[in-house]
Amino acid sequence: MAEIKQRLNDDVKTAMRNRDRERLGTLRMILAAIKQKEVDERIELDDTQILGVLDKMTKQHRESIAQFELAGRRDLVEKENKELAIVQSYLPAQLSDEEIQALLKQAIQETGAVSMQDMGKVMAVLKPKLQGRADIGKISGLVKAKLS
Repeated sequence: MAEIKQRLNDDVKTAMRNRDRERLGTLRMILAAIKQKEVDERIELDDTQILGVLDKMTKQHRESIAQFELAGRRDLVEKENKELAIVQSYLPAQLSDEEIQALLKQAIQETGAVSMQDMGKVMAVLKPKLQGRADIGKISGLVKAKLS
């Protein structure tokens, strides 16, 4: 079993013992998303794929927070922020801007990219290295800026 998945299962048991309903609900939501992807693709997810699921959930929570703020729903913003914090606790530490720039430079050199047509090659090299450690949307913007 994947290390992250095992940690999630252990944390569910702990949350149940501590009667921590908010945390338990969020952990079950994470496990349900992982299970859904496993069922859809008929595979057992490894840690890298689980990071992809967690990344997607993080993005969804951020979008929800933005929408709830626009609607003036402070109660829902607080709930989403708490859930987001729990989801992010299972992601590796975020990379600094300097580390991201170094990886970007290395990927461009590695692929020999010179124009926007090479963006896919650069992203293919970067994505596995940055999964769960940086916002891929922002990275995409940085790659576009470097290659234009």
